[in-house]
Amino acid sequence: MKDTYILAFESSCDETSVSIIKNGHDEIATVVLTQMDIHALYGGVVPEIASRHHVESITIVIEECLNKAGMKIEDIDAIAVTYGPGLIGSLLVGMQAAKTLAYLYNKPLVPVHHIAGHIYANNLVQPMEFPLIALVVSGGHTDLVLMEEDYSFKRIGGTLDDAIGEAYDKVARVINVPYPGGPLIDKMAFEGEDTYKLPIPLDDDSYNFSFSGIKSAVINLVHNEEQRGNKIIKENLACSFQNRVTDILVKKTMKALKEYNVHNLIVAGGVAANKGLRSKLEKECKLENIKLCVPDIKYCTDNAAMIGAAGYYAYKLGRTADLNINSKANDSLK
Repeated sequence: MKDTYILAFESSCDETSVSIIKNGHDEIATVVLTQMDIHALYGGVVPEIASRHHVESITIVIEECLNKAGMKIEDIDAIAVTYGPGLIGSLLVGMQAAKTLAYLYNKPLVPVHHIAGHIYANNLVQPMEFPLIALVVSGGHTDLVLMEEDYSFKRIGGTLDDAIGEAYDKVARVINVPYPGGPLIDKMAFEGEDTYKLPIPLDDDSYNFSFSGIKSAVINLVHNEEQRGNKIIKENLACSFQNRVTDILVKKTMKALKEYNVHNLIVAGGVAANKGLRSKLEKECKLENIKLCVPDIKYCTDNAAMIGAAGYYAYKLGRTADLNINSKANDSLK
């Protein structure tokens, strides 16, 4: 059977990335140009700055990826691109580059949902087995998704407000931990003890999540302790916060696996790199005989390899678009 090569673009936030993926699971070449150091100066991603840097970088990243792979555009079967959700200015840069190449070289254009990309990052590690539950945890998303076959997505729950990664970054900002705060809070949590009284976020029978309450609780706790002249032990607060949010993520995920009688779990998104979450899921999955797959760290954060992996299956299913397609800042996974 002829191999299928996908040239993929990801520019939904502050990473400019291009990748070439073979047959949905073999990474031929990937280039990721991050803007993390630039946005760290502002304590978070500034959309206008992000889109400007995508414009400056996109052609360089395309050329570097092709050179790294030793391939030409003519060798590519289809072009996949993140169409949304994300920062609209950033998305448009990747979309315009993909559409231009699709037009010039007469290649099929495959639009990919950002969350679908995160899910299919797991296919770069090992073949996904169905049915499965995907726990998607990132700076912009917290979702539980049921998949019974390739490219079949049923969202069974998600965040009602802040995404888990956003909550981590906001807590980090409150206790003056530099951006990006999530990985540092995770590290500090293992150095501290669970000594602060914080609420369990939305501990109910649904598969939804809510992290705005615990974020407010942390803000109020820090403010009250400062008013009393007490010193906040940052490592202990990080530990207390991480325990509450990871406990509820694990609890609801394991409940979903049991209710839907599914024995395969994949974790996707930037927060999939969180050691606290990983260790708890590994422990529970071992107890319940659940097969757990978590992608390599390099595939957790935004990258075009995951878009190429998802794009391959979308392409095989005929999910292509004409050149009138546009980016979407918000869109549901379907």
